[in-house]
Amino acid sequence: MKINFNMSAIIANNALTNSDNKLSDSLEKLSSGFKINHAKDNAAGLAISKRMNLQIKGLSNAASIASNGISVIETAEGALSEVHSMIQRMKELAVQSSNGTCTSADRSAIQSEITQLKQEIERLAKDTEYNGQNLLDGSFDLKGYSDNTNVSVKYYSDETPAGKYNVTVTALATFDIDGNILTNAAVNAGTEFPAGNTIKAEGNTVNITAADGFEISIAIDPAIAIGTTVELDITGFGAMTMQIGANEDQELDIRIPAITLENLDIDDTDLSTQDGARDALDDIENATAYVSKVRSRLGAYQNRLEHTISSLDISGENMTSAYSRIMDVDMASEMTEYTKYQIMSQAGTSMLAQANERPQKVLQLLE
Repeated sequence: MKINFNMSAIIANNALTNSDNKLSDSLEKLSSGFKINHAKDNAAGLAISKRMNLQIKGLSNAASIASNGISVIETAEGALSEVHSMIQRMKELAVQSSNGTCTSADRSAIQSEITQLKQEIERLAKDTEYNGQNLLDGSFDLKGYSDNTNVSVKYYSDETPAGKYNVTVTALATFDIDGNILTNAAVNAGTEFPAGNTIKAEGNTVNITAADGFEISIAIDPAIAIGTTVELDITGFGAMTMQIGANEDQELDIRIPAITLENLDIDDTDLSTQDGARDALDDIENATAYVSKVRSRLGAYQNRLEHTISSLDISGENMTSAYSRIMDVDMASEMTEYTKYQIMSQAGTSMLAQANERPQKVLQLLE
């Protein structure tokens, strides 16, 4: 029998310490609900779960941003609905004014209403905002520039590649005394344009189109000299960029063309004369087509965003399920482990007490 080193007590203490540590680990899992609370629990699982959790939060935020995008579209589309209604009213007035039974006084009154309608379209385009940002003034349309102040880029399609394009002005539009177009402007397209492009002009507005949706529309000021070569800078930037995913480059550009009287081609609409009213009929039809095209684009964006939100929700749900399988503790199984270690800890405590009493037997030999 030995008294300096009580090996039974040391063995019992080590066993008790081991059981107590496992009991503490089990208690932490039960109280937190996670089976991985520290890197030592599962280093690889912790790394994977943290990446998953980051992705889940990103997907949730992306879905929220996509919902904001729908709100933007609904705001713009609601205003365009009123623009459509006003253009429809202008159509009714143009038909009425073109009627031979109308007097000059009647047409003057009709023109007064047309003026008010045009002013309201301009006001609506200026005042339609979302979060302090104007939606219909062209702020979120693709931007294009030229190196000559007498030529401006009015429009280009989404399919038009960004870059530099050269055009040479070969003719300017001419008009009669009433402002009707006699001849159209003309340009030569540079080699940067796709082969087989088509050039069409209406007045001093020139459209250059090609296959695969390529289209550039420019406005030429009569002050420019014939023979001038102008460089167009098609930037490809300017649309409202929505982050619709959790990762880089998962974006959607929402393009909202400018709603102006010039773009609608009703800036010079005059129904004060019968001829003016008849000429205005086609212009108003074109305005309706322009607004319809913009609304159609916005509707397509909204449908896409709704599908995007559904996809993000499903991805988030599946990712959360995978995250749960890695991180969540099985409470029933862990409770079984907890009970086991609790019993082992209690038994270890009892055995340590018994082992500590063994050296006292030496005293019987010393009596």
